[in-house]
Amino acid sequence: MKASITLSFLFLLNVASAQTIKSIYDLEPTEAYDNIYVQNIDTDSLSTTFAIWVKLKVKMHKHVNHVENVYIIEGNGEFTVSDSTYKVKKGDLIVIPKDTWHSVNVSSKNPMKVISIQSPEFKGLDRIFKED
Repeated sequence: MKASITLSFLFLLNVASAQTIKSIYDLEPTEAYDNIYVQNIDTDSLSTTFAIWVKLKVKMHKHVNHVENVYIIEGNGEFTVSDSTYKVKKGDLIVIPKDTWHSVNVSSKNPMKVISIQSPEFKGLDRIFKED
């Protein structure tokens, strides 16, 4: 019985600590930045969630092993995915398949603020920038 209670407590502690609740509208950069600021919100072996602010652009790149979902919270601009370019704004969702070239150019006066969810966990090892 004692072991059962201990295991239940450990399970609940693990489940409770694995959950993150944040207001995306309250997220702000914690330091000055020139073009791009990235804040890690949460990560585990299955996915990583970032808040990202972009003042000017993100260069053309791809993630060899990651699917990336980008939800725009503020700002607007042009998002290129593969060979297509789209005008994007607050409320738009961009789904980028793994191994797909993509970039963004911001046209709004204020930075573009996005939530980026990458799956599986992003460790920065599979991002490749396209040569200019």
